[in-house]
Amino acid sequence: MSENQTSDSVTDSSSDASRSDAPSSGASSPGTLAILGGGNLGQALARGLVRSGTLRPDQIHVTSLHPPSLEALAAEGFPVGRDNLVAMEGASTVLLAVQPQQITDLIDEIQGGIDPERHKVISVVTGVSVDQLREMIPAPTQVVRAMPNTAVSIGESMTCLAANPDSMEALEEAETLFNGVGITLRIEDEMMTGATALCACGVAFFLRSVRAASQGGIEIGFHPEDALLLAAQTAKGAASLALRDNHHPESEIDRVTTPRGCTIAGLNEMEHQGFSSAMIKGFVLSARKAGVLFDDEEAG
Repeated sequence: MSENQTSDSVTDSSSDASRSDAPSSGASSPGTLAILGGGNLGQALARGLVRSGTLRPDQIHVTSLHPPSLEALAAEGFPVGRDNLVAMEGASTVLLAVQPQQITDLIDEIQGGIDPERHKVISVVTGVSVDQLREMIPAPTQVVRAMPNTAVSIGESMTCLAANPDSMEALEEAETLFNGVGITLRIEDEMMTGATALCACGVAFFLRSVRAASQGGIEIGFHPEDALLLAAQTAKGAASLALRDNHHPESEIDRVTTPRGCTIAGLNEMEHQGFSSAMIKGFVLSARKAGVLFDDEEAG
């Protein structure tokens, strides 16, 4: 089944999407959580939820095929292990956080342990659509697809969410969960591959931009640690300006540029060297790749 076969995914009735940075007063409680797949994202999410006060360590059970990789989490008070069914026994929400090539085997393993009356399933697996999840996890179990990024660990993730109409309660719970570690946006499932590129891959792209800026700072004459601090804080300030009052980036750029000034000279040189074009092409290619990861694994 293709990523585009998702016409029944849910969006907000007023604006095609709902966006918030704090749980609504009527939001459902996230309850207890089993994170099946304690890789970088799974561990970052576990720590972020605790840091935000959304859940306690003892309310988050994390599993991995390689339990030694979870020793640090165990030392922080998280229940950890290899047995996914054991993790699910005490959980109300089951979060699938494995690689695309592992999702089919994982669902086959846990299928008998899913209780539709108790469990809601959230998948952060790249490239697996809501309809593909629904094929593997039939109704009445409620299923949500989420795409956060590793900034969940510091409460600054941009997380996109999608679900079918039969999973509205689970969608609200997912919103509560991920609002604890950043901002959420409800989108159509067909847009989740784009969200993967812009939100998940985007963290690496913007960090590469920060690194490039710091390297420029070194060439100008700053010590490496000072150059990185200046670049990272400036990037943080620029992003905050873009988010403030929904200002378009160009309106803020206009405030900085002056005729024959140093800013416009640098911007024009970057554009001559293909800066914007390279960024756009990178996002487009990542989205294309994200859209076929699971299909490629199934075909293989």
